[in-house]
This record gives sequence, C-alpha cells and structure tokens, in this order.
Amino acid sequence: MALFKKRTAGKPGEWYYCLEHKKVEEGPDCPAKNRFGPYATREEAAHAMETARERNLEWETDPRWHDASGPDGNRDQD
Repeated sequence: MALFKKRTAGKPGEWYYCLEHKKVEEGPDCPAKNRFGPYATREEAAHAMETARERNLEWETDPRWHDASGPDGNRDQD
C-alpha cells in the first residue's frame, strides 16, 4: 500500500471530458492522458468531442497547414 497517492493535475471547479468513461467529470478524477480539458463550464466539457471534430476539420482544410502528399508521393508545392 502506498503512503502517498499521486494526484492527477487539475482542481475542483474545472470540468473535463473523460475519453475512457465518455462522460463529463469535475476536477481531477482521471489521468490527464484520458481527458480533454479543462473547460470553464460543464456545458463546454459536454461538447468536447464536437469541439475536437470541428478543430480537426479546420486544421485539415487549412491551406497554410496542408501537407498531404500528391499522387506522385511528393508534398504539394505552393
């Protein structure tokens, strides 16, 4: 038995979306590797996956960051 339990980073009043449990949690319940956040409100945390999808789509379609290879295997040249 460990004398000192290692706490996860975070504090009460911060909201997270747990990727393992697929639910909103307040404070540092799960390890950081399994969560998105912190969010200011429970509502923001509840929409974490939607927010991530939107940000991924923006990044994937942003011409400044587009580094997909062309049909010949070379990166697109501007």
